[in-house]
Amino acid sequence: MEKKLNIWFDKEGDFLELTVGKPVKGFFREVGDDVLERVEAKTGKVVGFSILNFSKRFEKLKETKRFQLPLSIELKSG
Repeated sequence: MEKKLNIWFDKEGDFLELTVGKPVKGFFREVGDDVLERVEAKTGKVVGFSILNFSKRFEKLKETKRFQLPLSIELKSG
């Protein structure tokens, strides 16, 4: 089954969220400084992640050309 990557940015809240598939009930678990993974409540499966204060990290990107997040992602083509 094909699942789409959803990207949402709240400029006022400076909050970036990436999720896979349709929205599901779940919770956030902190995995690093202002980085949270979204976990599906029913299965315990990670279905996305969020970054608080995203613009501040992006400003650093202009200087260093990169920033790292405390997580790893496995991508598969369908």
